[in-house]
Amino acid sequence: MEYLRDYAMYAAVFGLFSMSWFGWAQEKPRESWRLYLGIASGLALLVCLTGVYLSITNWSAPSALNDDRAFRAYLIAFYTEIVLAGGGSYLLYRAKKKDFTAPWITFIVGLHFISLKSVFEDSGLYVLAALMVAVAAVSVYVARRLGVAPSAITGIGSGASLFVFALLGLLRFFTAS
Repeated sequence: MEYLRDYAMYAAVFGLFSMSWFGWAQEKPRESWRLYLGIASGLALLVCLTGVYLSITNWSAPSALNDDRAFRAYLIAFYTEIVLAGGGSYLLYRAKKKDFTAPWITFIVGLHFISLKSVFEDSGLYVLAALMVAVAAVSVYVARRLGVAPSAITGIGSGASLFVFALLGLLRFFTAS
């Protein structure tokens, strides 16, 4: 990836979703985790807002999404993700398996990063995809072992993975500018 604005957007978008996952992790974690989840959410918000500021102030800079084919591929990946995540969540709810919703969504989000690799020409998205899929794969087992909701483990794993990539977006922005 060679687009400065896209690095800033990584920080904004990954920071936002990191904050969201840390928030979802608060569904039923251990009581002693709550303060740290709140702090993690706050830090993710700060990274997000920094990314938003950098994106706005560099809005005229080129983006991979300026290319019509890349933007179309991005939209297809995004809408496919929404349909699969939402449809699967609905089916899990109907089957009275709502505890699997967070791992399911993490799995779908992870897979969608595979398709975004070609959009942004960033092989690092394969690493993020692998992390998210791994979190989805182990979260239910780990949650049962720890006596917490699967969303607690999924939220912590997904939030941490996205937070690291949001920070990498900032690092890449500042080293490229």
